Amino acid sequence: MKPRFQFDVHATDGAARTGVIKMQRGEIRTPAFMPVGTAGTVKAMMPENVRSTGADILLGNTYHLMLRPTAERVAKMGGLHKFMNWDRPILTDSGGFQVMSLTDLRKMTEEGVTFQSHIDGKRLLLTPERSMEIQRLLDSDIVMAFDECTPFPATEEVARLSMERSMRWAKRSREGFNSGEEHASRTALFGIVQGSIYEDLRYRSIEALAEIGFDGYAVGGLAVGEGQDMMFKVLDFTMPRMLSDTPRYLMGVGKPDDIVGAVERGIDMFDCVMPTRSGRTGQGFTRRGPINMKNARHKEDGRPIDSGCSCPACRDYSRAYIHHLIRAGEILGAMLLTWHNLQFYQDLMQGLRTAIAAGSLTKHANDFRAEYQSGDIDALAE
Repeated sequence: MKPRFQFDVHATDGAARTGVIKMQRGEIRTPAFMPVGTAGTVKAMMPENVRSTGADILLGNTYHLMLRPTAERVAKMGGLHKFMNWDRPILTDSGGFQVMSLTDLRKMTEEGVTFQSHIDGKRLLLTPERSMEIQRLLDSDIVMAFDECTPFPATEEVARLSMERSMRWAKRSREGFNSGEEHASRTALFGIVQGSIYEDLRYRSIEALAEIGFDGYAVGGLAVGEGQDMMFKVLDFTMPRMLSDTPRYLMGVGKPDDIVGAVERGIDMFDCVMPTRSGRTGQGFTRRGPINMKNARHKEDGRPIDSGCSCPACRDYSRAYIHHLIRAGEILGAMLLTWHNLQFYQDLMQGLRTAIAAGSLTKHANDFRAEYQSGDIDALAE
């Protein structure tokens, strides 16, 4: 029988590790990048095409799905996996980040957050218990505890109050998760470490979550404007205190070099809208850094986006054609560039897994950074 949740570390290299999360709907190779399927779809992609890039797990968004089509309707249709035709694991966020971002449309109390729907203006209440119920109705495989994403910058006092509330909500999330016995028996619950940029608050958050007990632990409250240097500084003092026998997830990250640096510091899981959002707005990721496919320099360039990529956009189409599609506003342009970007991210993760297993992560990471920062080469310069 497949396990409810099992995390095995297969190799380490410094603080980095590679392994596998085993769940009833499949295995997740780590370090893992989760494409974001906000409203039950990875934008501009078919589920089978997302899987073909190497993705083992997707992220779904509680806030958006609770508003439309509603969690109750998804449940009537057999759950999110059946609804969107994805038969592998799905992690759902708690909805907290989106609700907290509605600064002028929400009111926070100890009970939860009352907010106004951006769709129809209806006022709704999201609590730890309701978040657990929604994620249960969606039939998520990895459920995230409901928390308050502390804004940046924040004073230490504001960060402390926010973190302490998140820890109280984490306890209520655990209780709400456990109340759905049938769902809890085959899924996992992750807690979220908060504390902004303050070392002592991060340590207190880790201790509080460990006392409650979770299957995995996320680092929240980063990639919110603090910059890469500060993010890495927080990870430098946070990661050594994190439990070593559970997955560690950095939420909302990020740029390729963010991911490489975080893997070096011991992170196992990532998600970010960057590869898909960039694909829809004309930006492609390559081994030599990002490129803007709207730029005129590509209009007669017969090369692929990245000669080292195996995706259909690189295999079958030229930069000139994709430039034309993007400039003409053709849907195919967004589809091809999104596919390429997702392939780039999954290839990045596979390269990191291979390097960790071989004990060569430092060289691999340094070589990646050097090439990524070198910049694209014009066709005429080759």
